[in-house]
Amino acid sequence: MRRIVRGGVRLKHLNRSGTFPSGNPRFYFRPKGKKGMPLPDLPADHPEWHSAYSSLLSAHDQRMPPPHVHHRTGSIGAGLRAYMASEHFLGLAPSTRGVWRRMIEDMEERYGRGTLADLLPRHIRQDLARLQPHPANNRLKVWRAFGRWSVDVGLIDTDPSRDVRKRATVETGGHLAWTRDDVATFRAHWPHHSQQRLAFELMHRTCASIGDACRLGPAMIQDGWLHYRRKKSGSEAVCPFTVPGPTWYEADDHLAWCLEAAPRHMTFLTTRQGAPRSHKSAAQWFSRACTDAGLAGLSAHGIRKHRASVFKENGATPEQRMAILGHETQSEAARYSKSADLQKIVSGTESSNSAEAKIQLG
Repeated sequence: MRRIVRGGVRLKHLNRSGTFPSGNPRFYFRPKGKKGMPLPDLPADHPEWHSAYSSLLSAHDQRMPPPHVHHRTGSIGAGLRAYMASEHFLGLAPSTRGVWRRMIEDMEERYGRGTLADLLPRHIRQDLARLQPHPANNRLKVWRAFGRWSVDVGLIDTDPSRDVRKRATVETGGHLAWTRDDVATFRAHWPHHSQQRLAFELMHRTCASIGDACRLGPAMIQDGWLHYRRKKSGSEAVCPFTVPGPTWYEADDHLAWCLEAAPRHMTFLTTRQGAPRSHKSAAQWFSRACTDAGLAGLSAHGIRKHRASVFKENGATPEQRMAILGHETQSEAARYSKSADLQKIVSGTESSNSAEAKIQLG
């Protein structure tokens, strides 16, 4: 399998197969033993071409086909295996598929020999009773998806998960939002030439999740604006990258300084060998960076909440916040900006960092 080199980075699983009538090279994404999938009729340095390649690579890396197991017809195991091969399961986001696959394989190991038609709500409740509330509710999502699919394809007549209720959970607010002091502490600890600082400034500037930040690269910038599609939801997000943003955006020069000190690759975040940083381990890697900076308990996701709060404090509309964060509903935008300083919103006072917002990213 040939590997195409772009910007010093090897792109694996690519096969060149002639040229489009437009003059662009025709590439196929073809992992060993798999059917080739065509890449778009675009230059290989075009943002949409790069995004298509990244999506195919990410899906391939996370798609780990389960070992072949024989189950008798009509068993729960046979149903679970069929569900994992269904369009519903394969249509889930790659990250979701990976988590669900582990739960399904555990369900298969525990209950695979049972008869699917004999599966009752009390059996599912007994399975969930072993778990704490949050893991139990996550597992219930899988049971419900499997139950609905089994009814839809005619394996059973009644969904056994339909009457199983979610467990009550303590409201935690999710990931802790950063504060301005936390931002200053992290910046004081990690220098601009470090990958940890580059990761922080990239997420702070773009409001991308750590998983999406690992996929961002120069090819996604058009006319100074960064355009990308969120991996989790598939929604589009856009932000000012090398152009000044509106006042409420609070742009600064920190990311420009980090990029100036970093080698140029197809993705901004890389390993020491220059390969794109894996999104699978990036969250833990960045959490360790927070701990080293004296910010134990904070995570990459809290940066998105911090920025959403800052935008709301500074008067950004829900639509503006949704465009930056890639949210699709106003309720989601409101939830992320929940920690906004309400006093500043009421009084209309500008952020103490408004002067910094006027600095243009060079």
